[in-house]
Amino acid sequence: GHAMPAAPAPREPLVWLTASAGNETRLIMVEDVAYFQSDSKYTVVMTQHGEALLRKPIRDLLEVLDPAMFKQIHRSTIVNLRHIAAITRDEMGRGVVKLKSRPETLAVSQPFMALFRNM
Repeated sequence: GHAMPAAPAPREPLVWLTASAGNETRLIMVEDVAYFQSDSKYTVVMTQHGEALLRKPIRDLLEVLDPAMFKQIHRSTIVNLRHIAAITRDEMGRGVVKLKSRPETLAVSQPFMALFRNM
């Protein structure tokens, strides 16, 4: 048989990150992030206090974020579970996340609705 490749040592999940807002670089604790929204080459980091830009695509973030805290709910959105107030459906039956820390709602694409069904 083939030898299994050694599993990489589990990395500590990301605790903080730096993102740019205007001409300053903000240090943001990941627990304060409500969600990440992909925007072409950048990722927008949304916190209660506003937004900042990260020069990192969303798929790279998924590899370093704590999977117990952050879930992908759409191909362009990763949400912090601790910032979710409720999950509802709109009149078309599509999943919608309401946040505790932000006024806007987030679309949940169909494949990701299963995440919340089993909680």
